[in-house]
Amino acid sequence: MSGEALIDNAAWGRGGAALSVLIPFKGDDPSSLIAMLGREQVAAEIVLLDDGSADPALTRRVAAAVEACPLPARLATIEVNQGRSSGRNRLMGHARSDQFLFLDADMAPDDARFLTRWLELIRSQTPAVAFGGFSLIQIPPHRDQALHRQMAAHSDCLSAEQRRLAPEKHVFTSNLLVRRDVFELESFDEGFAGWGWEDVEWGMRVARRWPIVHIDNTATHLGLDSARTLAAKYEQSAANFARVVASHPEVVRTYPSYRVAALLKRAPLRRLWRPWLKAFAIADLAPIAARAFAMRLYRAALYAEAI
Repeated sequence: MSGEALIDNAAWGRGGAALSVLIPFKGDDPSSLIAMLGREQVAAEIVLLDDGSADPALTRRVAAAVEACPLPARLATIEVNQGRSSGRNRLMGHARSDQFLFLDADMAPDDARFLTRWLELIRSQTPAVAFGGFSLIQIPPHRDQALHRQMAAHSDCLSAEQRRLAPEKHVFTSNLLVRRDVFELESFDEGFAGWGWEDVEWGMRVARRWPIVHIDNTATHLGLDSARTLAAKYEQSAANFARVVASHPEVVRTYPSYRVAALLKRAPLRRLWRPWLKAFAIADLAPIAARAFAMRLYRAALYAEAI
């Protein structure tokens, strides 16, 4: 692809992969993830996209991990960030198999049969789309990440049985299997900017045409955020939430986040009391459950401006 610098390892030339693991990153170092995946002797390849990190030292570290990986691996680097949707769409151009596994760079497989289990699912079912879930198993508690841990454990780290109740809602590119023909017809919407909702919106589109399978094949999300960073991401995501509401109103209106936002839209003086919700949510000394509730209300108050 034009504008990309490519580094292939010695194994890349052999081809024959049944699964292409696609890992975009910007600033994060996926070297340990590459090493973990490389321990499984399976018919998989790894393709990474450095989406504008502009960090030569990081490039050297990742290139060394690619070269040391026993699986076929390629690193593509672009100088200017293209965004979360564009980067993932771009990765497909390098994949050589008919099955894509999207992984975030800050994920870590929770056991030594992670890729093996995905390949077993491909052989037995060849699903259009499947999500494996994620966990917090491998990340120790840190005080500055306590709020994000509490919220992720409550709403994101769900079993396959729980996720099947709303299969399109629990679709995240952190651990997502997609068949090539599906992705060729439904790629990620590059109209999304910043953080949030582009993968869930994709799941809504896909669910209209294909079933979404949920299994328990988790990876740990190592990149928990501080409360301030989490609040900043929610602030970025409001416009993306509005884009999803406009495209899929019949689906989004069933979500608790929408229902609470709709209630708060009718509340007076929202812009005066909303900062107080944020201030309480990021206060380290407040009870963690109350902080999580305040942060969810803060997010809903932001979304109230967008609906």
